[in-house]
Amino acid sequence: MPSADTRDTGAAVEAAACAHLKRAGLREIARNVGYRFGELDLVMWDATGRSEALVFVEVRHRHDDAFGGGAVSVTPAKRRRLVRAAQAFLQSHPRYADASCRFDVVEASGDAGAPRLNWLRDAFRADDC
Repeated sequence: MPSADTRDTGAAVEAAACAHLKRAGLREIARNVGYRFGELDLVMWDATGRSEALVFVEVRHRHDDAFGGGAVSVTPAKRRRLVRAAQAFLQSHPRYADASCRFDVVEASGDAGAPRLNWLRDAFRADDC
């Protein structure tokens, strides 16, 4: 079980990432959607490009990049859990069943209260897992 400090840090970083994505034109659908096999940090709707997409966003925080950015920590096993959680989300929200979907990662580093954010669109595909 994560400590209260870890949960607070995670919540602050996720809030910063969500605000960043909203400023970029995405709309929040859900946060912290949990299943026994995985959790979706953010589910967003992106209608800013040529086509609309439901976006499953993994937010990863690192105090520093000494061991690589947050995207490095999204291992193949983590990707499989995210895909499985996204499938469960789609099953429980049939209005999105026909939507195009993508998986993004937001890397956050530094102070959790004002993190540096790096948004990686289409960071991986369900087919890659």
